[in-house]
Amino acid sequence: MSESFRLTVNGTPHDLTADPRTTLLDALREHLGLTGAKKGCDHGQCGACTVLLDGRRVNACLILAISQQSAQITTIEGLGTPDDLHPVQREMLEHDGFQCGYCTPGQVCSAVGMLGELDEGWPSAVTEGETPALDREEVRERMSGNLCRCGAYPNIVDAILEAAR
Repeated sequence: MSESFRLTVNGTPHDLTADPRTTLLDALREHLGLTGAKKGCDHGQCGACTVLLDGRRVNACLILAISQQSAQITTIEGLGTPDDLHPVQREMLEHDGFQCGYCTPGQVCSAVGMLGELDEGWPSAVTEGETPALDREEVRERMSGNLCRCGAYPNIVDAILEAAR
């Protein structure tokens, strides 16, 4: 059984015909050829598949693609270009915020979404007071859903702090 539906990814509408049980991650990777978002745990625990839905970070492995027909989906491929990197991408390079790179697209998308949440004043579990301040503890807490098996966390935090300036 297949259904036809439309996804808007990185500003471009795409018509797909797929099983309605297709996850957003599989639609991006297998139907649209956008392989930046990675399939890690496939259970929403590692964050390697993080993309932005209307600017909010989500685990694409947990979302049905067909349910996102009205959303603006942004993947790592839509954040910057090789000649004009997104500030988070640029700082990840500058601060060596990756080793094997497998988790990097999810880390970057999550950081972009996290910085948006911070700009809107969303508190985290470690926020003290009413206005969150961006510091190492705040970044670590907000990025805790994105795992890096190589342990590049200190450099990822440095990159995010620098990109936020």
